[in-house]
Amino acid sequence: MTYFDRRPTSGGPVRVALIGAGGMGRHWLRLLHGDPDTELVGLVDLDRSVAQAAAESIGRSDLRLGTSLTEVVGAIPVDAVVNVTVPEAHLPVNLEALGLGLPVLCEKPIVPTVGDALVLAAAAEVAGRLVMTSQSRRYFRSLNQFRAAVSGLGDIAMVTTDFQTGPHFGGFRDRMQHPLLLDMAIHAFDACRHLLSADPVAVYCEEFNPTWSWYDGDAAAVAVFEMEHGTRFVFTGSWCNEGLPTSWNGQWTARGAGGSATWDGLSAPAVDGAAAEQASQLAMQEDSAAPEEIAGALAGFLSALRTGATPYGDIHSNVWSLAMVQAAVESAERGARIPMGPFMGRAYEEALDSVRDPIVRGRLSSWGTARAGLAAHR
Repeated sequence: MTYFDRRPTSGGPVRVALIGAGGMGRHWLRLLHGDPDTELVGLVDLDRSVAQAAAESIGRSDLRLGTSLTEVVGAIPVDAVVNVTVPEAHLPVNLEALGLGLPVLCEKPIVPTVGDALVLAAAAEVAGRLVMTSQSRRYFRSLNQFRAAVSGLGDIAMVTTDFQTGPHFGGFRDRMQHPLLLDMAIHAFDACRHLLSADPVAVYCEEFNPTWSWYDGDAAAVAVFEMEHGTRFVFTGSWCNEGLPTSWNGQWTARGAGGSATWDGLSAPAVDGAAAEQASQLAMQEDSAAPEEIAGALAGFLSALRTGATPYGDIHSNVWSLAMVQAAVESAERGARIPMGPFMGRAYEEALDSVRDPIVRGRLSSWGTARAGLAAHR
């Protein structure tokens, strides 16, 4: 039995309020407006004029607009929330939704810190409502084909990911202290956890900034993770590469007892070795009709609400993807290997010190350790 309840179903679409009408919010707006399994009923933005312009862009002047979720929920029935606010607003908005009894699908990173994520997981348990992250790059059919192929290769010794591209975003990313690790690497780290069905044990990471970089912070990194079962995951990445770019999913190789598999981040994987035929057959069995990217995240969220099954992006699992990012940053700053056990122990103590709600604090305290509490609801 999961910690969250199924939503009360009437057999119709899920009534959704979208929070955030900016750039990424517009993508979600179009998706929710066109999805037959959702009914977009409300739109929230701190700037009401931005919300109104977004609603008009899809011909939905009937949407209930507001500057807070509480305002919208007080006026119309809502079943669920999609949170596309800026990262620093994720925790208060997610907690507001839980306080209103609503499940949440939230853009990544689900909250800024691992300590915040532990508080949010405990709050979700207290509320009995699902909190899920939209790790959109987890939802690629070819990634699932790659995962299926890797499962046929036996014990995996090493997985490598090379991510090389050179986007000129402008704006806040150019000023960030750790732009690659904090804003992009979580996609690869999360995909590795999915690929191996394993969590991290330790990490050593080095960051640097090439002389030609247009970022203030380090835009390149090399990270070596020890994963459960002994597999090593090696990530090499740059956000200021000007030639031979990889796809936005990176270039992947997995090497196991029965052979090796590669994935270019876009197309079906290639397999070689003694187990190649079996691994290729497993890859071909993957559903080719599954929705991708944010549509895949939405489908997983809706399915969880209706069935009660725990989705891949549930907060209790996604904490580990966020932890990989923050432990890699700590390793780069300290120049040291970071074991995940002590790292998660510190985050757990920080969470206990920061939480103000006595009921949520009691639930968090009852876990005993972060690992035990997260594992209980996986």
